[in-house]
Amino acid sequence: MKNEITITARYAETDQMGIIHHSVYPVWFEVGRTEFIKEAGITYTQLEKDGVMLPLSELSCRYLRPVHYEDRVTLETTVRKVTFSRIVFGYRVFLDGELMAEGSTTHGFVSSQTFRPVNLKKLMPAFFEQLTAAVCEP
Repeated sequence: MKNEITITARYAETDQMGIIHHSVYPVWFEVGRTEFIKEAGITYTQLEKDGVMLPLSELSCRYLRPVHYEDRVTLETTVRKVTFSRIVFGYRVFLDGELMAEGSTTHGFVSSQTFRPVNLKKLMPAFFEQLTAAVCEP
């Protein structure tokens, strides 16, 4: 499974050269991840109400080509790997079919009360199975 959303690059996201600043990509990744989770059948809000949080443990991004103000990019979000205690999301940013940037984030599944790792398969088996079924490499 993959989720695709369109993002229009905003002026506030650019640097002095008119290029989207590198710090914006993790924000875009969060938007893609949130939409992916929603498409998988649960909102982040509900996930947290059900006692699970997904703190970030790792982030990577490769910047291949610059994105400029008002460019309409497509952000593709996938799940690359799921274990009982963590998930790895993959992201690719396209402009008119050309790959502009790619990255990944790794998150742990932790209790929203104790912030200690939880076994998602035991806690939310249906959601875990949905995530497992969604795993794909770009």
